[in-house]
Amino acid sequence: MSDETWVSTSMPYLVPRERGQQDAWGAEAAARGGKGGQRIVHAGEVAAPDEVAGLLGLSAGDPVVVRRRIIEFDGEPCELTDTYYPVDIARGTRLAERGRIPGGAVSALAALGHVGVRVREDVTARMPDAEEREVLRLGADEPVLRLSRVTLDSADRPFQADLMVMPARRQKLRYEIRIG
Repeated sequence: MSDETWVSTSMPYLVPRERGQQDAWGAEAAARGGKGGQRIVHAGEVAAPDEVAGLLGLSAGDPVVVRRRIIEFDGEPCELTDTYYPVDIARGTRLAERGRIPGGAVSALAALGHVGVRVREDVTARMPDAEEREVLRLGADEPVLRLSRVTLDSADRPFQADLMVMPARRQKLRYEIRIG
């Protein structure tokens, strides 16, 4: 990925894809003239970390399903993303497996009857830990942005929590808010 700033919006990642449509990251990368990919480094059940438990309305240590991914642009790592789901939603589904999900996880969730109607995101900046620095190939003085997102359904039940880390110098997050 070049060092130019990447302007990213969250909306395409929140809407289920049409059958046969490319996943949101692949489409965004293609629009930028590149190839988006991901390496799924882990998928399965884990104990919910405190932050994730809070986002999903669970108790710390409750089982959740996580998909840990290294997001790539033209083969270069550009984001680390851990996505968590309550086990009553994800256990025994493709969400709990390491394989790719056609149309992405949002489409798989919609097929299971879980569609987001509200999203809450928090963005912070910090210095990366040693593992993040190594995987994202950052210099010693390069900060990262950390985005946490929780997606809620029409009953206001949280069903997906994302924790993302990305190099700050390559990112510009754009939020558009429509009132009324």
